[in-house]
Amino acid sequence: MLSSEILHPGHDFKPARAEVEVRWDPLTGHSSRIVKGVTLLRATAFDLEAVARQTRQSCFFCPDRIEQATPRLPATIHAGGRIRRGSAVLFPNIVTYAQYSSVSVYGPELHFLPLERMTPRLVADNLQTQVDFVSAVLRADPQAQWASINANHMLPSGSSLFHPHMQGSVDPYPTTFQRLLSEVSAERFGAYLDAERQFGERYIGEFAGIEWLASFAPVGFHELRAFIPAASSPAQLTRDLVEALGRGLAAALNLYADLGYQSFNAALYGAPPNASGFMLNLRLVARSNLEPLYRSDATYYERLHWQAMIDTSPEDLAVRARERFGRDHNN
Repeated sequence: MLSSEILHPGHDFKPARAEVEVRWDPLTGHSSRIVKGVTLLRATAFDLEAVARQTRQSCFFCPDRIEQATPRLPATIHAGGRIRRGSAVLFPNIVTYAQYSSVSVYGPELHFLPLERMTPRLVADNLQTQVDFVSAVLRADPQAQWASINANHMLPSGSSLFHPHMQGSVDPYPTTFQRLLSEVSAERFGAYLDAERQFGERYIGEFAGIEWLASFAPVGFHELRAFIPAASSPAQLTRDLVEALGRGLAAALNLYADLGYQSFNAALYGAPPNASGFMLNLRLVARSNLEPLYRSDATYYERLHWQAMIDTSPEDLAVRARERFGRDHNN
């Protein structure tokens, strides 16, 4: 805990103390700062439906354009050109972020999908298309082994399109965080989860083989984490695990809506399927809301120092999350 003293103008310039807590992540060693007594990420009541109406007319992912405006997978990956599950549709990303890049929409009709409307079915079906994509790529190209499933939801998260979607990446080499996580031993993964279960302040629960908790040293606002000990690659997710992950993610996104947020980033970090000791894991963070003159939550601390500056303790987040997860998982 760091503390400082200032002569505060709101208290007749009398001395006032302020505190900021610095934490280091037990797995990767990255650090974050938890500030006290301020609100950095504001809730909003901005009319997103109005933005949806403005952007729907030219959206490539909507029903009248998706078939002609989006690319198709080569036959070596998927003979049908696109992967479908329920209302979800997956196709290649027209902008290549990785050797193999994919985009999957929750549904062509779902141009506007606020987080309170995220259901386990919608999320699980979208996840399944990405798992099928990763599996197909690994079969077609054994050199591309590093896979992730990701999301930029709404424009403040970095999305270039309003229509909600997930993105998949498969590469022959890892991203920075995939590499850092791949260097963590199975013993450290196990010790971290054991400690979180034991102390319980941030632990949310184990649901169908997936461990959920609030991150001790978050990389972003309201960070939730999930660990899947039975897999090291998304390609190893069974149908039951996809369903369970869909339920957990839907609960987490409903929680973000409860807290007043509509934008998020997600990353499911994979390693090669034969990676010894690696634990498939997910990171989920809330982002700034879309509104006029909104404050970006990415500052020099996040982008250049790789250190998050957040305003809510993980312990308080876990209390809210346990309420939401318990309610949703008992339905």
